[in-house]
Amino acid sequence: CAKPNESCPKAEVRPMIPADIIRPRSIVRLAAATKPALFRTLAKKAAEQLALPEAAILDALNRREALGSTGVGDGLAMPHAPVEGLAEPFGLLARLEKPVAYEAIDGAPVDLVCLVLTPVNGGKGRIDALACIAKRLRPAEIRNRIRNAAGGEDIYALLLDES
Repeated sequence: CAKPNESCPKAEVRPMIPADIIRPRSIVRLAAATKPALFRTLAKKAAEQLALPEAAILDALNRREALGSTGVGDGLAMPHAPVEGLAEPFGLLARLEKPVAYEAIDGAPVDLVCLVLTPVNGGKGRIDALACIAKRLRPAEIRNRIRNAAGGEDIYALLLDES
């Protein structure tokens, strides 16, 4: 505001949407036989896109997972962690070639994985990123459409569709 004591309009903050976190190139198909192998593959893919050390991403994921499984049930896992050197939230959505035992809350194996990495000092942004993705992937219909989609472009369109 230009003058002292003048009330300033508050800037409107747009809610986070999946496209803020996941880009088309971040939708992949992966093969992994075990949860540790899956984490290594996720860390490698994220490191390639973020130009950050793979070991740092893997370490962050393993430290978070040691607190409790990020397998949310119904074949979906949402591993997440703050990562040093990351400037904004990053997401990677993976369809697995074969389901992997994951110690999910319902005991079922996982075939959809949404990796969410956030800046170390992400604060509320970390929660917003996770909530945004979780909300979009919550409906069984969306998860099933992702599982059956032809490719990454179709999946990306599903993530953006708010209908």
